[in-house]
Order: sequence, then structure tokens, then C-alpha cells
Amino acid sequence: MDDHRVVRHGLQRLIEACDDLVVVGMASSGEEALKHFKNWQADVVIMDLLLPGGIDGIETTRQLKQKGPATRVIVLTGYTDDERVIAALRAGATGYVRKEAEPEILLGAIRAAANGQSVFDPSIPEEIWQNWKHSSSDVSKAANNGLTEREALVLRHVAQGQTNREIAQTLQVSEETVKTHVSHLLSKLGLSGRNQLIFYALKRGLIRLDEITP
Repeated sequence: MDDHRVVRHGLQRLIEACDDLVVVGMASSGEEALKHFKNWQADVVIMDLLLPGGIDGIETTRQLKQKGPATRVIVLTGYTDDERVIAALRAGATGYVRKEAEPEILLGAIRAAANGQSVFDPSIPEEIWQNWKHSSSDVSKAANNGLTEREALVLRHVAQGQTNREIAQTLQVSEETVKTHVSHLLSKLGLSGRNQLIFYALKRGLIRLDEITP
């Protein structure tokens, strides 16, 4: 799904050149995709984030997943900042591929998604990870800082998308205690926000992509 005709037809030719893949429909906007989605019965949807009309690719992804939870969504975009990646994952995307990627990477992502696997363009996590370097504490230092059992548990809940109040209820502690743990995590790991904690947890294998709650 892309608002540029040349891009849509280029993707169509690329996919239809494969014996094991079939294009069942194309859309230039989120509204168009949502209108025809049930008729297409697509196993995998390729989604651009910037779409014309009232809803963008992230909201379209969220609504598509509500209509067809089994459908896998691969985001194909030029944006690789952590805010958009996390937003796409929370909306239900299970793959994220750059538009600059080699065609084989996208085709591999489509096949993997069809088999129920979560797929990233291999360069995206590393690009984001490299952007997390700070003047006082870089990633290599953060990776060497051990976490307590309770800190690791709080990190896992944060990475799954829970609020401080939800974590407090789950762990049966005060919300202020959770806030303190989160503050300690950010300081210890040299990170600056919850989105970066999510990627830290993904990078360290503490959670899987499909565990991130929309």
C-alpha cells in the first residue's frame, strides 16, 4: 500500500515475478485499503507510513489488525527513527523494511511474515541503536551494566507497553516505586525514554516483537 503509483506498480512487478507470491490488491490510501481489505483476504500487507487522506499508515495498520488479526503487516518506508518504528509495532506491524533495501530483503520479509515470523530490515535496529549514543554514556557502556532481577522485570513490563500504574498493579507495589525503578533503568542504561527501553529489551532478547502490546 503506497500513495505513489510508480512505487505500487514496481512492487507489483517485483512480487508477481515470484512463483510463490500473488498480489491480491493495491491501495493508494488507508481508507481504500480498509474498504477492500476483507475482499482481498491478504495474508501479508505491505504498508507505507505516509498516506494521503484522514489516516496514516500507522492508524491503517491498527485498524487492519482489528479487522483481520491474522494478517501480517510489513511497513515499507524511508523512516527508521525509533518513534515511528515503535508506533508501527504497537499498531500491530510485524515487519519493518526500508525503501532503500535490496528487493531480496523485502521478498524475504514477505515470505517470513507469511510463515508467522517477525522481520526487520537488518540495518534498522542497528541504525537506531547507534543513535542512542550519549555524551556521558554510550551503548557499549549500557550493555555492560547489569540489572537486578526486579529491574529486569520492570523493564520487561515497560517493553510490553504497560503504564507505570499497570506495572504497579501487576507487581503489587506502589506506582511511585515503579517510577523509581524506571528512573534507575534509564540512568543505569544511559537511555532517555521508554521507547529506547523497548529497543534495549529487543536488542538484549528480553522480549520478542510479538510481545509488544498495541
